[in-house]
Amino acid sequence: MTTGHNVHLLPQTDQLRAIHTIIRDRDCPREDFVFYSRRVIRLLLEAGLDLLPFTKKDVTTPVGTAFHGLEFATKICAVPVIRAGEAMEGELRYVHPGIRIGKILIQRDKQTKLPHLYYQHLPADIAERHVLLLEPMLATAGSAIAAIDVLRGAGVPENHIIMINFLSSPEGLRRVATERPQVRIVTSAIEDRLNEHAFMIPGIGDFGDRFFGTTDSGAVK
Repeated sequence: MTTGHNVHLLPQTDQLRAIHTIIRDRDCPREDFVFYSRRVIRLLLEAGLDLLPFTKKDVTTPVGTAFHGLEFATKICAVPVIRAGEAMEGELRYVHPGIRIGKILIQRDKQTKLPHLYYQHLPADIAERHVLLLEPMLATAGSAIAAIDVLRGAGVPENHIIMINFLSSPEGLRRVATERPQVRIVTSAIEDRLNEHAFMIPGIGDFGDRFFGTTDSGAVK
């Protein structure tokens, strides 16, 4: 599928495909899943940060000459969607120490099947910031849309939201592009499709369960 102008797919290198081969394996040990997932998360975060606005800044080097460089032109923060999004939080603190972190908890209601907001805690000045929304799995996009709307309700302009996403379904990408067209998405892979149970195919299992060790493999055997 075409990714669209607001979808930024990581370069599909042989190395990235080899990492995906490791972590998609249902028999991948948890320590390997965490290690290799973190490598991909770093790439995603760097790509997301590169989408932020920059301004020119000159500095003097140790040899006394000028270097015409850049610096972030805006304040930023990150908002993980609990729980899977918190897998990305530690890596972000490595590449951007001191970044402000908010939290959103959204879960699907078992009866209505609709996303329900249970908790939010955001920086008081979030409306003045660009936001990295950390949400590893984009399947139907229901939870992602709900999280985006929490940020919009707090005053964040839609075009100031960058979703950092591990896997995306074509259906989820189309829905975000249609309903929240100014949100940018950085992802490492676009799946083939959703199955009848709204699981991504070929998929990776439950990312949060596999990362945090609450199941053995995240796959049905």
